[in-house]
This record gives sequence, structure tokens and C-alpha cells, in this order.
Amino acid sequence: MSAVFDPSSYESLLTPKVERLRELLAPFDAPEPAVFDSPREHYRLRAEFRLWREEGQRHYAMFAPGEKHKAILIDDFPIASERINALMPRLKAAWQASEALSNRLFQVEFLTTLAGDAMVTLCYHRPLDEAWETAARVLAEQLGVSLIGRSKGKRLVIGRDYAVEQLQVAGRTFSYRQPEGAFTQPNGAVNQKMLNWAFDAMGERDDDLLELYCGNGNFTLPLATRARKVLATEISKTSVNAALHNLDENGVDNVRLVRLSAEELTQALNEVRPFRRLEGIELKSYDFGTVFVDPPRAGMDPDTCELTRRFERILYISCNPQTLAQNIAQLHDTHRIERCALFDQFPYTHHMESGVLLVRR
Repeated sequence: MSAVFDPSSYESLLTPKVERLRELLAPFDAPEPAVFDSPREHYRLRAEFRLWREEGQRHYAMFAPGEKHKAILIDDFPIASERINALMPRLKAAWQASEALSNRLFQVEFLTTLAGDAMVTLCYHRPLDEAWETAARVLAEQLGVSLIGRSKGKRLVIGRDYAVEQLQVAGRTFSYRQPEGAFTQPNGAVNQKMLNWAFDAMGERDDDLLELYCGNGNFTLPLATRARKVLATEISKTSVNAALHNLDENGVDNVRLVRLSAEELTQALNEVRPFRRLEGIELKSYDFGTVFVDPPRAGMDPDTCELTRRFERILYISCNPQTLAQNIAQLHDTHRIERCALFDQFPYTHHMESGVLLVRR
């Protein structure tokens, strides 16, 4: 893996991304994008490996697209955090020395944080027994991690089923619970830059914020300190529970969080139908000035995009600049781009994260 990893190529790979974003946003008279680069190595806080048996031993492995029978064996993984790289050989040595840990083990997942926490998930094609749990408890203590065992329909947790992250935004430290299996931003350093950009773009407001797709509250916590009140939505139960904990842990008390999809909230605001999950929340009591969206790769559906048109300001974080441009095209007659940015969450790939602040004309 190290042989094809070349940090000296970083700038030459980032430049085309900036040019691509400029081209996509040029029809909308966008200003020059702010560019937030990534650390050149050890930037990825999570990693997932299949295991591949060769010469009687299991090895960390990855596969090129469409090559599921041709493994690339991994000894070190320089794009992953230093903590992941330190854990990989120690974990491998542990399963090689223990039948209870290695028997029908087929996948390993790591989640680490800038705050130094780590969680490891081991996935098996067999039920987990007492021998596994005994060996796993010893291993978790030796490695200083939370350890989770997964087999079909079962999960055993040694320690916690989440990792704890701490991120600095505008001089304040926010603490986040990141549950096993739930989405988290993979590049912690760039995520922190993204949060600070969004915080600055939001500005100090005396009205209310609507947030769609809030996840575990990654953006909710800092942005809530910039608004009078926040209504946030998320469909994943795991993420909702994490977000509620994170709001409480950080003393953020001006947020109401509801488990609705963006499409359902659009229906509620359009009074198409009532939702029991909105019981006790008077939508008309909110004076929304800004809507914040961080949608999946497909972007906003047309109805949700139309909904955002009602707002004075649309703060949009996108993991797919193509669908971002499509959504802006739908909004361009009423909103102009005041700010835009590129966040290099995924160095050495063509993927990019971007952000725009759209303001009513």
C-alpha cells in the first residue's frame, strides 16, 4: 500500500477539484471558492478491511472495484489515523495467537477520533461464545479500545458502543458521541475546518434555523449557538439518539429534534398531513431565517429544494458537487451564491465536499 501512496502528488490532485467546482458553479456567478486542504497523511479516522487468508493466515485486505476475488493485502494504511496504524499489527498478532478471536473472523472496522478515542468492530460468520468474550475482554484492555463483536443478528459490546470526539469551533470545544455503525465525517481535520466555515457563514442571527439531515448533531451544536431557536430533523434512530445526547452533553438547549425525513418535514410545513412525531411542536411559532442542509449524495429531492426557496438564506454542504449544481439551478432565479468553499475530505480521490451560502436576491 505504501508504494502507491504519494503525498507529493497532493497539490496536483487538489487543483483539478478546485477547477471542477469553479466550472460547476460558474453558471451561477459564484465567487472564488475558499479552499480547505487536508493533512497529507493519517487523515482518515475510520477504516474497514475484509480479511483474506493466504499461507494459513488472515491478512487485512481491500479489493479494487469489480475485483472481489483479487485481494490487495494491507500491512499499513498511511491515509488512516496514526491510531489505526498502531492498532492494526497488534490486533493482527492477537487474532493470530487466539483461535477464539480468529475463528471465522471475516471483517474488521476501526473508528478513531481526534480526541484519541478508538473503537474496533470484529465481524464473524459464527455465533460468539463465552471463549470469544473472555479473549475479547483481555484484548480490549490490552489495546485500550472499546471492542464490538458482530455475528448474524447479534452484537456483543466490550466497553462502549460509541467513540467520543471533541472538535474546536470558534474557540469552543464541542463533544460528540459517535455510535458504532452510524455515519461520521471520515476526515476529522477537514470536518473541523468545515464546521468553522459554516459557523462563520451562518453569522450571528436573531431568528431561527431549520436543519435537515442533522445526523448526530455534527453541525447542529455549533450552529445552534448562532440562532435563536433550531428545529432539526433526522430519520436514523441511532443518529437521533446520539444527537440528543450530544445536545445535552454540550448544554445546547435551544434545539428541538424530530425524527422525520426531509420529505416528511416538507409535507408537514406544507400542511399536507400531520405527523404524530411533531406533537407538541408548533411549527408556526418559528421565525426561520436560515435553512441548513447536508443531504446524501443524491442531493435534495425537488420538493425539498422548493421548500428551501422560502428561506432568506440556504446554507448547503454537499458531498456531490454534481447534485449541488442541479439543486442550485432550481434555486438560482430566487437565490444567489454569496459564499462557496471546497473541503478536501477525500484526498487522492476525485470525490470532494463543498459548501455554498445562498442568499435571496
